[in-house]
Amino acid sequence: MTDSRFAPASVRLRRRQAGALLAGSVMALLVLTGCSPAATGTPTGSATPSATASAPASATPTPTPTPEPTGTPIALTCDQLLTAQEAYDFNPNYGTAPAYEPSSGSLAATAVKYSGLACAWSNQTSGELIEIAVAQPEAALMTTLEDKAIADSQVVPTYSSSPEIKGYFTMEAASGQVQVFTDTYWLTLSSPAFYEPGDAQTLVAAVLAHLG
Repeated sequence: MTDSRFAPASVRLRRRQAGALLAGSVMALLVLTGCSPAATGTPTGSATPSATASAPASATPTPTPTPEPTGTPIALTCDQLLTAQEAYDFNPNYGTAPAYEPSSGSLAATAVKYSGLACAWSNQTSGELIEIAVAQPEAALMTTLEDKAIADSQVVPTYSSSPEIKGYFTMEAASGQVQVFTDTYWLTLSSPAFYEPGDAQTLVAAVLAHLG
């Protein structure tokens, strides 16, 4: 190996120049590296808040329809409710009224509304009617009808000797209104011929006997 101390001056000069060049390159590289901006990651957008799930609307309950009051159909006919002889015994001037229709809002019309039977007998001279109707209401309806009778009428204990049969009487528009309640039936009688409770007594007894 040649001792550099004994190398020619030109060789030593070239070596120093090469070393200086290498050192300069390294410094330049270091400077460039130090000045380069640090790489930054791509900023991520802020998270979009998710929509809050709305609570499901509570279902509106469907109202349960109130059942209409009803009654059991009456199996009798008018001549079975009161016979021609019984009408004659009450007053010989009364006969059947085949074209009869109960007036709206009357006791007889109410009985028909609840599957009842309504009949009439006409005074052949005056045209006055005796209207007789019977219905077989359900228990709740029977109570409602009797409560109204109690509020609007006077009690008549003589229509029957049975404590289970309750009678009521009132005058309305010059017409006597009779209502009788048994365990099963609601019986009504209406007529201008009934001035007081006792005027309908024999007819009430006859109809109750047919109802059993």
